[in-house]
This record gives sequence, structure tokens and C-alpha cells, in this order.
Amino acid sequence: MISFPNCKINLGLNIVGKRSDGYHDLETVFVPVPFEDCLEIGRATGESTISIAGLSIDGNVESNLCWKAYQLLKNRFDLPPIDIKLYKQIPTGAGLGGGSSNAAFTLRLLNEKFNLQIQQHELIDFASQLGSDCAFFIINQPCIGSGRGEVLTPISVPQLDEMFGVLVMPGIHISSGWAFQQITPTKPSRTIKEIINLQIQDWKNYLRNDFEEPVFRSHPQLKRIKDELYQQGAIFASMSGSGSAMYGIFSELPSFEFPESYAIKSFSFNRRER
Repeated sequence: MISFPNCKINLGLNIVGKRSDGYHDLETVFVPVPFEDCLEIGRATGESTISIAGLSIDGNVESNLCWKAYQLLKNRFDLPPIDIKLYKQIPTGAGLGGGSSNAAFTLRLLNEKFNLQIQQHELIDFASQLGSDCAFFIINQPCIGSGRGEVLTPISVPQLDEMFGVLVMPGIHISSGWAFQQITPTKPSRTIKEIINLQIQDWKNYLRNDFEEPVFRSHPQLKRIKDELYQQGAIFASMSGSGSAMYGIFSELPSFEFPESYAIKSFSFNRRER
């Protein structure tokens, strides 16, 4: 069975508190984006295997989130050995949730392929054990995220219905652990839930990603990308997650001239999940 794990962007990202478990409480809006990896799962003739092509991923097999997702369900269900094949296009360390998406789609594929009859709320619980963003990709529709990102409330963002997006990925790897260390949690005067209901033209004035300031200090070229997106006519532009991917929201797609080393992905927000 084959699926296409997509990435996400964050509309605003506020770090509002430090938790006793070492994580942070946050508020954001997750929005799925049709830029995808390719994931295939089949029965293995011997031991379970995983192979990865496309963009490279650091770490060994045991640290791969697809592998962890399989092991998590294998501990609960009588799963046979499987072959996992993953083709990576979504870069790591870009704030796009590619690894989390791979994990969530592995859970979903295993549930379907082996008829495990796991309900969505149970899949969300499994996904939350794998990473803070993983649960979102079980729902995979616009959601307000709170807690450490695993508390999800589906919402409608009609302002995006006729809009286009442009992802700019400069190939810079940002450690989310490092990024969180740069943040002093504060509660903003207006919540993202309130701001997201404004006209999209007003988002520029109120919608913030708390990671931008420290990440831009260390990587000023990311601020230049954001400025260029606005110069090209973006209604709203921001960094996704803890970076380094930048995105712009446009009423019409412009033509860009970014360095050849940057990866660019244009898309329509109207495109629905496969």
C-alpha cells in the first residue's frame, strides 16, 4: 500500500508557557500543505526492513519515526514483518513536520492494511506518543493546536479558500531543541484563535511566530526571504514552525528569482488531502 505524507505550515506560533515535563505549551494553527513524501508498506518475506531514498535523514533505523510507529503498533497488535519504503522530498529541520507526517501516515497505513480497526481518537493517542506534531497528521485538516501541539481543535479557515501558497526552503537545518532554548514564553494580548478570524490582510499586523526573532538573528537570510515574499505581493508571509522553511500566501502566484540552491514549492490551498 502506498500513501503520500504531506507537510504542514503554522499560521502563527506562540510559546505561552514552560511545562513541568520539559515541554512547552504553545498555540498555533496547523494547516496541511500538498507537498509530499511517498510511503509504501508491504509484507516482508523475512525480517522487517526500512529503506529511505531521496533526501537523506540523519540517524539510524531505530530512530526513524516510521520504524517507531511500526514498533509501537507491533507491541499492541499481532503485526507481521513488513518492508517500509520511504521517499523523502520534505526536508528535515525545516519546520514542516515531515518526520511527524511520515509517522502518522505509517500508523494510518498499518491500520488500513491489516484491518486493525483503530479509531481516530486512538490513532491520535498513538501518534502523540511519537511526537508533538504527529497527532495533527492523523486529522490532517486545519486545526488549532495547543498543549505541546497534540491538543487539536479542527477549524475552518475560509480566508484561504481562493489563495495560493509558496514554500521557500533554503536548505538550512534548524534544531527545534535549540530554537526552544532561545524562547522566553509569554502570553500574547490576543490569542491566535481570535486573530485567525480576522481578514487575511490583517494577519500581517497581528499574527506572529515567536521563533522568528531568534532564528532570524542566527540566519538573517531567512528574514530576507520573508521580505522578498512581501515584495512579491504576499498578503501574509511567515516562517513555519521553528524554521527554516518560509512561506507566503498570495491571491495570485508570482514569478520568483531565488537562488538556485533554494527549493521552491507552489500550491493551492484548495487542493484536498488524497
